[in-house]
Amino acid sequence: MTRWGLLLCIGGAIALGICLTWIAFLVRAQSSLDDAQPADILIVLGAAEYRGKPSPVLEARLRHVLALYREGLAPYILTTGGAGGDPRFTESEVGRNFLLSHGVPTEAIIMENEGDSTIYSAVAAAEIMHRMQLRSCVVVSDGYHLFRVKQMLEARGMKVYTSPRPEPARTRAEEWRRYYRQAAGYLLWMVGIHV
Repeated sequence: MTRWGLLLCIGGAIALGICLTWIAFLVRAQSSLDDAQPADILIVLGAAEYRGKPSPVLEARLRHVLALYREGLAPYILTTGGAGGDPRFTESEVGRNFLLSHGVPTEAIIMENEGDSTIYSAVAAAEIMHRMQLRSCVVVSDGYHLFRVKQMLEARGMKVYTSPRPEPARTRAEEWRRYYRQAAGYLLWMVGIHV
């Protein structure tokens, strides 16, 4: 490799590092922003389920969206998430069953039960909203997840508010690892690679 080629590679790596860090700071800022307000629909992003029961992460998201629903912020809740390796249950179905068991009427729950990634669920949620002529949503997930999802939904013409579920305390290193991971996912999405 020539000297100029090496300098170009080093410059590119530095630029990529700066870009990732800038986006990680945006992810961090969004992660604690709760701007939930009246909207057409509440969207709760899926997470692991265990044989038909929500994982602690999914249950925390569901409890949070349930509280927003009970506040009257939207008439519908959209649960997302596919099977994730479980041949009998989807994350969306487990979310629906949880909400039904807590008094949410069947007609208020919409399921997107095929998503196997954040981008798939965001695209499917936007399509469902378009079909129902809904324009605004409040997205519930873990805080570090919200920046990327908001960008994906806004790119499809939605007005998006976010509401992070309460999370346990993490070390600073763990928080920043999550921010950088989401920043990398966002950059890949921007260049057309869907993860």
